[in-house]
Amino acid sequence: MESWNKGFVLLGFNDTMNFRVPLFIITLLHYCVILFFNISLVLLIVLDESLHEPMYIFLSSFCINALYGSTGFYPKFLSDLLSSSHRISYEGCLLQAFVMYSFACCDLSILTVMAFDRYMAICRPLHYYSFMTKRRLSQLVCFSWLTPFCVFAINVLLTARLKLCGIKIQRVLCLNWLIVKLACPEADTFSNNISAYVILVICCFHYVFIIWTYIYIIKTCVRSREDRVMFMQTCVAHLTSVIINVTVMVFDVMYLRFGSRDLSQSLQNFIALEFLIIPPVMNPLMYGFKLTKIRNRILSLIYLKGK
Repeated sequence: MESWNKGFVLLGFNDTMNFRVPLFIITLLHYCVILFFNISLVLLIVLDESLHEPMYIFLSSFCINALYGSTGFYPKFLSDLLSSSHRISYEGCLLQAFVMYSFACCDLSILTVMAFDRYMAICRPLHYYSFMTKRRLSQLVCFSWLTPFCVFAINVLLTARLKLCGIKIQRVLCLNWLIVKLACPEADTFSNNISAYVILVICCFHYVFIIWTYIYIIKTCVRSREDRVMFMQTCVAHLTSVIINVTVMVFDVMYLRFGSRDLSQSLQNFIALEFLIIPPVMNPLMYGFKLTKIRNRILSLIYLKGK
């Protein structure tokens, strides 16, 4: 079956037909909240020169990635909720698969460079500003974006070469592994499996590096009251983001590979969309309330408007 001519059918919408209008309203409001929180935080960091520090630059990159991933899903999802035909073109499906995976991996890469930034600030304070120059900062930001883009570009290209024998995707969005599962029996998916394991190893290295930095950060903070204060002010939000990222991604990957189809379609959809529902809202909220400079700046803006 030449699925590239017909595109794909997203079967995850089958159970939403009876309540698609309420779901559309809730989803639209949620997407607006994501846009408002993340754009506000990015503009606040860009326009306030006192926030032009590495930690806040990484945070703005984090918020931009949330906008990138959310925009790769929500507009199409909202459109499908109001449509009777839940189709997506072959090219559009591959593009969405690339956006979803690169968004998730970018989140992890940014969290990794943020962990390194906190390690340098707390464990190597005398070398921090000499090391974290504008050039080094640019290199770290580029690393956090280009690495996932390159890795998943290869991953999607490997999928694009496969001959497919199906057009039905059991979700409300396209993910690379779901497309690979539609490959014809005679198709060679060995390289796709190898690519998936390579990506898994890369992600594990990121998590191991974050754990390594926090071991040293916690050791340093135990010895100094000032470092403990800095840890509470700047690391708690980051550590919470890491825990959310790990929980959501592990749960999603495990379910995608080994999950039961006995669950209701609505619950399956929620599990598949956790990484697009929770982090894009929780992260800007946590950083906005926890980072003192940002919280004070937000409160000052509210106070000025209240006058």
